[in-house]
Amino acid sequence: MSTIEKVNGHAPGSTSHAESWARAGIADAEAEAIRARTAAEIEERRIKAQAEAEALLIAAREEAEKQRIANERAALRFEREKAEQLAKIAEAEAKRQETERQAAAARAAEAAERAAVEERQAKREQSAGSWRRAALSFAVVCAIVALPVQMSAFWSPSAPWLLVAPLVLEGGAWVVLKGAAAAVDDHRPHWHYRAIAWVLAFIAAGINFAHGVTAFDLATAIGTAFASLAGPGVWDLHEHGRIRKRDGKLTWRQRREQRAAEAKAAKEKTAAEERARAEQAAAEQSAARDAEKLATERAEHFPKVWARAEQLAAALGETTVTESVWKRAYNDIEGTDPHESVDIIRSRNAAARRVLAARSEAPGSDPVKVTNAQRASQMPPSGQRREYRPPARAGIRRPGDTQRYVSAARKQAAITAKNATKDAR
Repeated sequence: MSTIEKVNGHAPGSTSHAESWARAGIADAEAEAIRARTAAEIEERRIKAQAEAEALLIAAREEAEKQRIANERAALRFEREKAEQLAKIAEAEAKRQETERQAAAARAAEAAERAAVEERQAKREQSAGSWRRAALSFAVVCAIVALPVQMSAFWSPSAPWLLVAPLVLEGGAWVVLKGAAAAVDDHRPHWHYRAIAWVLAFIAAGINFAHGVTAFDLATAIGTAFASLAGPGVWDLHEHGRIRKRDGKLTWRQRREQRAAEAKAAKEKTAAEERARAEQAAAEQSAARDAEKLATERAEHFPKVWARAEQLAAALGETTVTESVWKRAYNDIEGTDPHESVDIIRSRNAAARRVLAARSEAPGSDPVKVTNAQRASQMPPSGQRREYRPPARAGIRRPGDTQRYVSAARKQAAITAKNATKDAR
């Protein structure tokens, strides 16, 4: 018995058998359609899964390629940063070595300068010591030479104690000179000490000369008189140099060089002042020419504004059209700052519109206005002209105004709208 017979429970040949056979055929057809749909759905799912797998594989490959490129770029960036860091380290090391070399050279130069200063100081001290000893020795020799003639002048058998007088004269002069030296060291007035010493020295010289001429000869008189003056004089000369050194006074040569340097500096200062005055005068003349040229150009290119500026300047008490007056006059006439005008603003706006149209134009097509997807309609923009028909009440959308799309259509519309939005951005 066939499957249909088993289903109906009747044998073929009767009237009900025909109906059973028809129902069985319909059931078989429906089963076959179900199997076909199922197979189609399975095949569709398989194709979709295969497409998704291929898409995932392609995406994975693209991601791997991107990762490889990113790794290569990171490696290159690391190598570049490493090379830059090494270069900076080498530069820093070179600078450090150069700094150390300069510091060592500076220390060597300082040490050499210090040694030279010490050597000069030692030479000065040695020379000063030699000069002091020589002056003192010369003064002692002069005293030895001058003293016998003075003692001869004061000798008297009836008054032998008068031999002390020459010692008082010569010793007094030296005592007073020592007082002058002490005053110099103590930064006290010393001129009166030196004056008394010279008075005593001249008295001793006068006695030597008078007694030498009468008792001996002219040469002896002159020699002993000179010895009485030369000894204290040389020592006073030594003290005079020490005083000038202490007070920091300049020598004749130094004073002459100083005067020459001051005269040169004054001459250079005068020349610099004259140059500055000449440059200032030239700058003022140039500024005046530029201002005159600017005024002429403004009056030529903006006659209305210039007339208004002259009125404002006269009203405000300005002798010339200043920048503030010009800006105010320009704003009164043109309504904007001096760098703009109505025509310039209109030209800028027109140029901006042309740039927008040029950027929205695709190659080989006419310019179109680019709008965001889903702004005026629920469908993305297309190449065909579409007539938009809003609901009865404008501005209000309700469920059921348009027919609901199937799931696949909604997904495709969303993908298309998303891509259109990306392209518009």
